[in-house]
Amino acid sequence: MSAPSGRTSTTVRLSYAASDVGGQLLFCWIMWYLPFFLTDTVRISAAAVGTILLTARWIDAIDAPIWGLIFDRTRSRWGKSRPWFLWLCGPFALFGLLSFFTPDLSYGAKVAYAAITYIGCNILYTGINTPVTSILSALTPDPAERVTLTTFRMLGSKLGVLAVNLTGLELVRILGQGDDRRGFMLAVPIFAALSVALFLFAFRNLRETVPVETTPLPLRGSFRALRGNWPWFIIFASSLLFWVGFIARVTVAPHFFEYVLHRPDLLKLANGLDFASLATALLLPWFCRRLSKSAIWSLGLAGMALGQLIVWLGLRGDAASVGLVMTGWTVCFVASGAAMAMPFSVISESVDYGEWKTGVRAAGLLTAVGAAFCLKAGAGLGGALPMWMLDAAGYVPKAAQGPAALRAITIGVVWLPAICFALSIVPVLFYRRFEKLEPRIREELDQRRRQAAV
Repeated sequence: MSAPSGRTSTTVRLSYAASDVGGQLLFCWIMWYLPFFLTDTVRISAAAVGTILLTARWIDAIDAPIWGLIFDRTRSRWGKSRPWFLWLCGPFALFGLLSFFTPDLSYGAKVAYAAITYIGCNILYTGINTPVTSILSALTPDPAERVTLTTFRMLGSKLGVLAVNLTGLELVRILGQGDDRRGFMLAVPIFAALSVALFLFAFRNLRETVPVETTPLPLRGSFRALRGNWPWFIIFASSLLFWVGFIARVTVAPHFFEYVLHRPDLLKLANGLDFASLATALLLPWFCRRLSKSAIWSLGLAGMALGQLIVWLGLRGDAASVGLVMTGWTVCFVASGAAMAMPFSVISESVDYGEWKTGVRAAGLLTAVGAAFCLKAGAGLGGALPMWMLDAAGYVPKAAQGPAALRAITIGVVWLPAICFALSIVPVLFYRRFEKLEPRIREELDQRRRQAAV
C-alpha cells in the first residue's frame, strides 16, 4: 500500500518488478529467438517470416487502443488494471507455448500456423503488459516514486531477459539432444510456468491506491484525454522510432553472429549483455535528482547511437574486431537502460497532464497507445524490414552467405538501429517545457481530488 507521502513499500516495488519478470520470461523467447527459430528450424523463408512479423505486430498495434478502452472501463473489486494479471496470465502462457510447437504440416499450413499463434501471443502480451504500465499511475501520485517503481520494473525486465538469454538456448540444447524442435518444445514450458507464477504474485501484492473515477468513461470521453496532450505525442513519436531500431537489432543478431562474425558461440553473451542496461536503469532516481528527465532520456538515446557506430568500426577492414564489436554492443545496452525506462516513467505524467488539461483520466488508453502500440508497431517494422532485406539479398539458411546477404545483415544490425536511435532524440528535445509543469499539475490535481472527496 502507498503511504500518504506517495512512497511505496518494498513489497510493492518487488511485486511490480515481478510483473515484468513474468512477461519477459516468455515474451523474450518470442522477440529474440522466434524469427531465427522460424527461418532456421521450421525453415520458413525470411520474406514470409518478415511478413508474419509485420502483419502480427500491426494487428496487435491496432488492438492496443481497444485494450486501453477495455481497461478504462474495467470495474472490479480488484481495481482497473490489477485483475488483468489474473485473467490473462494463463492464456498468454498457452499461446507462448503454441508459438514453439511445430506440427508436421505442409509449408503453407506451417506459415499460417506460425502467423496465427504469433498474432495470438502478441495480442495477449499487449493485454497483460499494458496493465503493468497503466497501474503505475494508480500505485502512487508521486512522480519521483514512479521513477523508482519504473527502475524496479526495469530490473525485473532485465532479470527476465537475462534468465532466458543465459539459460534458454542451453536448455534447448540439453533437452533437445541435437533436435532443436524438441528442445524448444521442452524448454519453453518451464519459463511459461514461471511466468504465470510471477504474475499471480504481482496480482496478490499490488493495490491501486490513487483515487479514480468510478463511472466508466464514454468512448469519446476517453479520447478527449489526447486533446492537446503534447507530452503524450512526444512519447509516442520517440518510442515508435526507438522500438523499430531496437527490435531490428535483436531480430538479426543471431544471423549477425552466425554469418558475419562467424561466432555463434557469442550470441548468448551478446544477448546477455542486455543486463548491462541496469548500470543506468538502477541509477535513474539518482540521475533524476541531478538532471531533467528529458536530458537523461536524450543522453540514453545518443549513447545507443554511439554504440552502433562503435560496432560499425569493429567491422571495418578485412577482419572484424570482435573486441570492438562487443564493446559497441555493450555501450548500446548500457545506454538503453535510460532510453528504454524513461518513456515508461513519463507516460504516467502524460496521463496526469491529460487529466489536468481535459478533466479526463484515461490511463488505459494513453498507456496502451503510447506504450503498447509503439512497442508492437515499432517491433513489426523493426522485425520485418531486416528480414525482407535478407530475403531480397538472397539469404539461405544454414549456408555460406554471399556479399549481398552479409551487407543486408550488417545494415539490419548496425545502420537501421543507429538511424532510428538518432531520430528518436528529436521529439525528446521538446519535452522539457512540459516537464517543468509537473509540480503545478500534481498540486492542482491533488486539490481537485480533495474537493471531489469532500
